[in-house]
Amino acid sequence: MSDTLSTTPAPARTDARSDALSEARSEARSEARAVTRPAVGPAAAVDTRTIRRLGLALTAGTLAWSASMFVFGPNAEGLGARVGDLTGFLFQLGVFALLTAMLRTGATGLTKKARALIRVEFVLLGLASLWSLIHGLAPASVGSSIPVMILDVFWPLSMLGMFVIGIKVAAAGRWQGALRWYPLVAETWAVVTVPTFAIFGDGIARWVGATHLLIGYAALGLLLARRPDLTGATD
Repeated sequence: MSDTLSTTPAPARTDARSDALSEARSEARSEARAVTRPAVGPAAAVDTRTIRRLGLALTAGTLAWSASMFVFGPNAEGLGARVGDLTGFLFQLGVFALLTAMLRTGATGLTKKARALIRVEFVLLGLASLWSLIHGLAPASVGSSIPVMILDVFWPLSMLGMFVIGIKVAAAGRWQGALRWYPLVAETWAVVTVPTFAIFGDGIARWVGATHLLIGYAALGLLLARRPDLTGATD
């Protein structure tokens, strides 16, 4: 028998086992992180500059309508009525900007129902905006037609819808700091102004409505422009 023959077992090949074990552990850690990591909402895809622009659009449209209301009141006639309708349309464009910011940042939540709430409001506001445009530009005979009068119903409905959305934004808590609660402040416009008009008439309602726009929607737009990070947007 050769002197070089050895009965000692050959060393085990641990390199492959070690690599496989490390890879398995790495995969397990990745899976664990995927389970425990908070869901990343739409805000991750939105930059702060976009939110700033949307906020400034809201403020600009609100200032236009508020100024018209201060000058002509909510129930003006003739030229004043047309100016009110068209500046109201500018305000509605600003609210579209607000809804866009809310939808893209998931302000009402990330469920399908929460996001559908904003999409329904888009429809209501779109119909109300159509009334503003037609009533502001078309001949009086068209503005007083039954189809256009039906569209007028969507003005208060859209504003009440915004009030519901304000409650939802506060409850969802995805917007932080002042922006969690301030949409609800702004969106009480309808529930404050409409009863004021019904009780006190045009004289007082004009000042309440116009001032509420400044304190509410105009300030909300500035807050979005000043602190877009509170929506979850990133640079």
